[in-house]
Amino acid sequence: MKHAKLTKLELQILEALWSHGKASIREIQEDFPAPRPAYTTIQTTVYRLEGKKAVRRVRKIGNADIFEPTVARDVTRHRLLDEILSFFGGKAQPMMAQLAEAGKLTLDDVHELEKTIQALDEQRKSGPGPAKG
Repeated sequence: MKHAKLTKLELQILEALWSHGKASIREIQEDFPAPRPAYTTIQTTVYRLEGKKAVRRVRKIGNADIFEPTVARDVTRHRLLDEILSFFGGKAQPMMAQLAEAGKLTLDDVHELEKTIQALDEQRKSGPGPAKG
């Protein structure tokens, strides 16, 4: 999948597939909370994802096709994050300010984020040394 835009429903279907690894359309539909989208809605969207090369059919059991994701969760998240950041000039600070204003970012979140950044910084500094051999 080359930078295909994904809808919210497509991302939810991919999330179900990432969780299960492989699933039929019925299994994907059952992964949704009530009220679930109609079976045909899920089916159409899965076929659309197949056209975007984000999923593929891996086998057939009876009448049911089994699908698996062809894109990794982390790759998709990074692309989506890059797309969101582009709305904020590629900078995280204005996005975080918007999240805080919307009540989606708390002080606890910021403290956890600080810990994550410090841990990543430590990893980078101590990173793998020169290869010995």
